[in-house]
Amino acid sequence: MLDYILLLGGALMMAFWGVAHIFPTRNVVKGFGDISRDNKYIITMEWVVEGLSFIFIAVLVASMTLFNGPDEKGSYIVSVSGIMVFVVWTLLTGARVKMLPFKLCPVILTIAAVVIFFGAII
Repeated sequence: MLDYILLLGGALMMAFWGVAHIFPTRNVVKGFGDISRDNKYIITMEWVVEGLSFIFIAVLVASMTLFNGPDEKGSYIVSVSGIMVFVVWTLLTGARVKMLPFKLCPVILTIAAVVIFFGAII
């Protein structure tokens, strides 16, 4: 039972952070000031794709847990590995800016990855 709670809790964290990425997209783009229309589209695309990727991982982990049970260890490890790629990339890029959400991103993603990992191995 604890494995289900951890796996679904980690998935919920990922889904929440994915949604939290998508909602402020318009303000994020505005924060870049007067940039070309193409650059606005590129920033919007990248920002939303990252949020959708987090949501996808959340749906993947939750559906594996609900439909197959927590015994699909390899699939969970692949999901955790994908999250950790985001963590490393964020540490190298976004976490270096002064804005708090960018600094929180690798922390939240690491916590979600650890929760999913422990849910998969217990």
